[in-house]
This record gives sequence, C-alpha cells and structure tokens, in this order.
Amino acid sequence: MPILSFGSRNIDLITGKKTMTIRKIWKKQLKVGDRLHCYWNLVSKERNKIFEAKVIEIEIIPFKELIKNDKLAREEGFKNAKELSAEFSKMYVGEIKEDALFQVIRFKKLPIDQWEGEKIDEKAMITQRADILFDSGKYYKSEICYTAALKFDPDNVYILNKKGDNLTRLGRFKEAIDCYNQALEIEPKNEYILNNKAITLLNSGHPEKALKYNDKAIAINHSNAVILYWRGFILEMLGKTYDALKTYDRVLGIDPNNPEVWNARGNLLTDLGQTEKALESYDKALELVLEDEANATAWNRKGNALLELGRFEEALNCYDEALNLDKDNDIIWTNKGVVLMELNRFKEAEDAFKKSLLINSHNDDARVLMDECLENL
Repeated sequence: MPILSFGSRNIDLITGKKTMTIRKIWKKQLKVGDRLHCYWNLVSKERNKIFEAKVIEIEIIPFKELIKNDKLAREEGFKNAKELSAEFSKMYVGEIKEDALFQVIRFKKLPIDQWEGEKIDEKAMITQRADILFDSGKYYKSEICYTAALKFDPDNVYILNKKGDNLTRLGRFKEAIDCYNQALEIEPKNEYILNNKAITLLNSGHPEKALKYNDKAIAINHSNAVILYWRGFILEMLGKTYDALKTYDRVLGIDPNNPEVWNARGNLLTDLGQTEKALESYDKALELVLEDEANATAWNRKGNALLELGRFEEALNCYDEALNLDKDNDIIWTNKGVVLMELNRFKEAEDAFKKSLLINSHNDDARVLMDECLENL
C-alpha cells in the first residue's frame, strides 16, 4: 500500500489539476495500476488523508536530466528546474548523485466508493483546509478550496457565505455578491449573510445599497452588535456622522468591551471637535486591547487628541508607546516630530522627521516639517 505525503501548499490536488508527483525511486518500484494512499503532512499533527489514486504512468529519470527539465519542474509546482534542484537537495539528506534515479508518477484520483482504506468526508476535509487558509490570509488558495467544496454541495450556505467573504477580500465583488445571493435564496433571513452582502456593497463603492441590506439584517435582529457596528461604519461613509455616533453608542450598550467600537467612536468625536470626549473613548479602547502592533494605532490616535488639546508631554508619551509597538511607522514618527516642535525640542524633532523619511521617502509632511525645524535650530 504505497503512501504519498504532500505538503499543504499543493492545493491543486483538491481541484484535480495536479495529477503527478516526482519522488526518488523506492526499493520496491511502483508500477502502473498500483494504488496510492495520498495524505497532507503525513508526519505532522495536521495529517489529513486527501484521496486514493491509481498509478497510470511511471517514468524513470536520472537526477542530471531532471534538473534541466523546466517543464517537469513547473508541473511539480516549482518555478523552474533550478528551484526544484534546490528544494530536492534540502528534501533528500546528503548529496544527490547525478545518476540517482527519480520516478515521475502520474495518477488518477479514485471515487470514494472505490477506496480500499479509510474513507473520509471530502467536503469537510476541503472546507476545513479552506478555513485554515482563509484565517491565515491566503485568500487565493482558500477561494480555490471553497470552490472545490461547493462541487460536493453546491447549496451549502456556510461555504457559499465563506466563499463570498473570500472573494470580497480578493476584490472580486460581483462574484462575492453572486455567492451571497445564492445563499440568500436558500436562507433569505440570514442576518449575517445580509450584512456580509452590505459590507461587499460598501467596499465596491455602493454605500446607499449597503445601508439597505444592513437595514434588512437589523430588521431580523436589531440587537446584533456586529451588524450594528457595520451600520455605524456605513453611516460614516455616507457622511451621517451623528447617526453613526448614535449607532456606536447603541453597540456599546450591548457590547461595552469592544475596543474597535470605542476607537471608531473616538474618531467620530474627534471629527466633531469633541476632543475631550474622544480622548475618553481612546482611553477606554486602550484599556481593552492587548499589547500588539495593532494597538500602535490606538496610542497614535490618543496622542493626536492630546496634541490637539495642547497636552504635549502626554501626547509625546503616547507616540513613544505607539513606536514601541510599531517602530517602522513613518506617520507616528512624523507626529512625534510635530509634538517635539511644540515643545521647542527642534533637534529631537529633526531626528524624528529623518527617521520618518528613512522609512518613507515620499512623506512630504515630514520633509517640509524637517526644513522648518532646521530654520529654528
């Protein structure tokens, strides 16, 4: 029972596009008609059976010829034969001799009812792989997997919705809308899918239409904090600032521990010139979030609010906190330079603007402000 292990990067195995692999020849050579049991990551905790297949062709090729064959290398998933050679040298311990023999194995995937070994739920396996890829931001690959899963169950609402989310992140808005529409034909009162359609419409530049679908979602569940948060965001995009603020307050009445909403509320209050209230919102957001790079934005916003209030030393402390979390952010370095100028610490301000320009040479604000600093030195 020959077993083949593939890395999970081989997504084309799912679609049937990949039907060959290249392996160093085994003591017991494969022959046409042999059955293969194929797995992902056989020796790791992510081990998954993919399918069983039948060998339909075997070609034996020495390493010295293999490393010159770009066509075979690309079929195996490499850019060219040079990349294949480098990867195989890592894969097989010790130097590979020129006359070492490799086998090009071509196979045909077998229907599950013809499997000899353990049978699996292929749809569940592919969907799980898609979800993992989606959560890790590999949207191109996850879309391929969701599409493959839908071949098993074209009317699966969960998969249609996830594929729509995926396509939205890829900027393929029309296809995403088609997925949501198909899902809504099956579950017309699914508030989450209605809201996801609203988000896609917003991202594709149709905020008025987005609000209509958000309205439909709210009508189904008026206390869903996620849908209300997006409602606030849509209202912001439509310039309905006070309505958006009321909506964020409504969300916080349901979920008072959501830092994103506190930040959004702070931004709106800043736009409305209510800086003291904005500062309270930013403080609340910072209380709630964990110390990771994303929070550099929250510290920066708080610094901006304090700068506007003329509380320069406190603002400087905020920018330093932000830079401790995201030291390569040219905007924060520029803001730090501004507050240092307000404190008449022009040499330090100049250094801050220099660091900003080293990160982003196109930061015109930093360049202009640095020239102003030099005039005051």
